Amino acid sequence: MKNLLTDIAGVSVGHADDAAIGSGVTAILFDRPAVASIDVRGGGPGIREDSLLAPHNVVDAVDAIALSGGSALGLDAAGGVQAWLAERGRGFRIRDAVIPIVPGAICFDLLNGGNKAWGRFPPYRDLGYAAADAAGGDFRLGSVGAGMGATTANLKGGLGSASARTDDGVTVAALAVVNAVGSVTVGTGPWFWAAPFEVDSEFGGRGLPPSFTSDMLRMRLKGGAEATAAENTTLVVVVTDAQLTKAQAKRLAMIAQTGMARAIYPVHAPLDGDVVFAAATGAKPIDPLFGLTTLGGIAANTVARAIARGVYAATALPFPGALPSWQDRFG
Repeated sequence: MKNLLTDIAGVSVGHADDAAIGSGVTAILFDRPAVASIDVRGGGPGIREDSLLAPHNVVDAVDAIALSGGSALGLDAAGGVQAWLAERGRGFRIRDAVIPIVPGAICFDLLNGGNKAWGRFPPYRDLGYAAADAAGGDFRLGSVGAGMGATTANLKGGLGSASARTDDGVTVAALAVVNAVGSVTVGTGPWFWAAPFEVDSEFGGRGLPPSFTSDMLRMRLKGGAEATAAENTTLVVVVTDAQLTKAQAKRLAMIAQTGMARAIYPVHAPLDGDVVFAAATGAKPIDPLFGLTTLGGIAANTVARAIARGVYAATALPFPGALPSWQDRFG
């Protein structure tokens, strides 16, 4: 296991980003269409094709998922991924028509210091195509792809990933773009809220502080009193090789949201657009009640780990006034 989303067979991930604008795109591709659904808890989401993912709607499976910076402008990224798939004849078929199914979600990174004067059209469609073209089994973490411009309340945000396996041999993995209004670390110290779930010192092995002070528990919000709903979002994709229906994928996404609460403080606020996609490749059967509950619990832990890894691996943007990274302060 590589401790990445691509530990699920048939899944590939690619990044494309632009250091000058401080933004980018991450594409998650499925070799075969994957059953998928979504759960939204944040108050300011930016999503494409979320209605399609509702369990009562017709299309069960998706060909890819696109995550992007750029706020609502970044929703164009899914069109770039869609174009890449269409060139290869991949998508939902209706007689002679082929429509690649590519849900997407965005985070706000338009005020991070990069040069956003890109002219008439934003670059996200082209970045989406490039991210799909770059997709493979290995990918970088930190300030890359959709996590290039991400920030948190006190440290540079980024893109993280983690994976785990149940006792029954079902694999679940998560990818997170951490652009939260809250903090992923405790107070002003190096400890991650997700520390109880850490595996093999994957985000520094610092554990939790020996005791908690009132200052450590004080909420730290990005932008303080000037924070707005449009400026934040944590995006998560959870993928498993279990056999799930669309309704079960919805439940998996709901349980996996718990991982955000274990890793970010505060979370699911009016100031966030937090969203979890859940997808299943269908290789292994599971019990629909106990098995799904167990899978969801492990998925939540994996989401928490992916969030911490994203901040741990991030590097500061090279712009005046940019937030420091965890490595800058504590590495």
